[in-house]
Parts: sequence; C-alpha cells; structure tokens
Amino acid sequence: MAHQSVRLSVAALGFTVLVVGVVLLVTPGPGLLVIIAGLAILAHEFAWAAIALDKAKTRAAQAKEAAMRRTPRRLS
Repeated sequence: MAHQSVRLSVAALGFTVLVVGVVLLVTPGPGLLVIIAGLAILAHEFAWAAIALDKAKTRAAQAKEAAMRRTPRRLS
C-alpha cells in the first residue's frame, strides 16, 4: 500500500511538471527543460518515461547543436 501511494505521488508530480512544460512550449519559458524534468521524475517509476527521457535528451542536444551552428561566434 505504501509503495502504491509513493508511485501515485510520483506520477502526480511528474505529470504536473510535464503538463507545465507542454504549456511552456507555446508560452515564454523553458518548455523543453521542464518537459525533461517531468520525464526524469516519471522515469523513477515508469519504464516508458525513461525511454521518452532518453529521446528528449537526444532532441535537446540536437537543438543545442543547431543553435550553436546558427549563432555567429564573437572573437574576443
């Protein structure tokens, strides 16, 4: 019974953070980072969340690389 309440609490927190991240995708804010945080919370209890977290981390790295290629570097 205690494990189920912990699992339910983790799920509620993780899904709440995940929904906030999705909202932040269309409003100003760090949506992708919040989504990754939500998936990290959910990954503690759910295998599907761990798989989604790996995919999200890969996409975040790709976005970072694309941004770095587009941003001209200043020589100091």
